[in-house]
Amino acid sequence: GRLPVFHHRSLNIMATTPNYATLAAFYIKGLTEGFIDPPEVISWADEVVVAEAKMEDWMLDISSSQPEDRMGVVHHLHAVKGEVDQAALAELVAARG
Repeated sequence: GRLPVFHHRSLNIMATTPNYATLAAFYIKGLTEGFIDPPEVISWADEVVVAEAKMEDWMLDISSSQPEDRMGVVHHLHAVKGEVDQAALAELVAARG
C-alpha cells in the first residue's frame, strides 16, 4: 500500500520536536529536491506564527509567501537562526523518503 502522507504534525513521534533551524534545513532540502512543496512550508509558518510569542521576521516572510514561489520560500528559510540537529534532520528526511 501507499505510505501515509508525512505532515510536520507527525514530528511528535520523535523524542523532541526538532528546532526551527533543523526544520528549516529539512524544508530547504525538500523544496530544492522537490519532495516538499511551498504550501506545506507556508502552513507550517502559519502555525509557528500562531504558537510563538516572540515573532521573527522569517516567520511572517514565509507565512506571507506565494504558494508558487519556491525559491522565495527557500530564501526566507535561510534566515532561520540556530543549530541544526543533523541526526533529527536525517530522521526527517528518512521518514519522508
